[in-house]
Amino acid sequence: MKKHLAKIILLIFYLSIMTGQLFASGRADTTNGNFSVSVAVLPVVDSLPLYAAVENGYFNDNNLDVTILPVANPVERDRLMQSGEIDGMLNELSTLALFNRENIQIKAVITARRPMSGSPLFRILASPGSSVSTTADLKNIPIAVSRNTVIEYLTERILLSDGVDISSIVTKNVPVIPERYQLLMNGTILAAMLPDPLGAAALAAGAVPVIDDLSYSKYSVSVLSFRASLVDSEEELVSGFIDAWNSGAKAINGSPESYRQLLLEKIGLPEIIKDSFKIPLFPIMEVPDKEQWDDVVLWLHEKKLLDTYPDYEDSVSSQFIIKND
Repeated sequence: MKKHLAKIILLIFYLSIMTGQLFASGRADTTNGNFSVSVAVLPVVDSLPLYAAVENGYFNDNNLDVTILPVANPVERDRLMQSGEIDGMLNELSTLALFNRENIQIKAVITARRPMSGSPLFRILASPGSSVSTTADLKNIPIAVSRNTVIEYLTERILLSDGVDISSIVTKNVPVIPERYQLLMNGTILAAMLPDPLGAAALAAGAVPVIDDLSYSKYSVSVLSFRASLVDSEEELVSGFIDAWNSGAKAINGSPESYRQLLLEKIGLPEIIKDSFKIPLFPIMEVPDKEQWDDVVLWLHEKKLLDTYPDYEDSVSSQFIIKND
């Protein structure tokens, strides 16, 4: 009897492991025979192709049921990935490098967004009525950023590329983006780096444009990343997801205004620009290159945030990218 009970317990144990592995790999069957995939996204425009793919049924066409988990901040997003509660997420290269500092946990599989066609991702702005209007004017003027993030990375790299001496670049840590916006608009701080669409809203409300990442677009990119175990073991699933994402991006590029209402419903825009904000175009079947990766890793070392050198080929997977003529 004891041996029989032990066998049952052992069987339950193995089944629980197998079930956990299936769930963690995104391969859990749903009632309609599709496979489930969960992705965490911040309320940013970069995620619009994901919503378009769901709206148009592209994931269903590839036998995928996608759960989108909106998160309020990167900390919450990263926690979900660390705990194995999600399969993928939208992130930046610095996050990718930090995740892979000791072992390869996640892999970027496609570029989600980059500056293109007149649509920046980030802007350095001066407060309304300010005499600051060029990067040279920012010498020794504190620029509000979120320290040790892509915001600070872009601020430094863009200003350096535009001829500003590193010794004259001064930053002030204001990590909460709406607070950064308010402090800029009421003149408490003279300059700030803001992401669009909030940067575009600040411009519409009277902020002074200084420079944006369209000028030095190689530094600014967001990516879609999946857990490395999923990328390595479930190529068909990941390929189907990317195909659907790509179809969503193409649909938006073909008729951007058709997706304004979806953008307003799923992501939101500040009231002042809800009708005027330019729906951006999205890259098709791209991944960041090694030069972009190496520069981010170098900056993380400069800031003493990283003490290893994660390999580009291990962290960025180009195997799903179909070259377009």
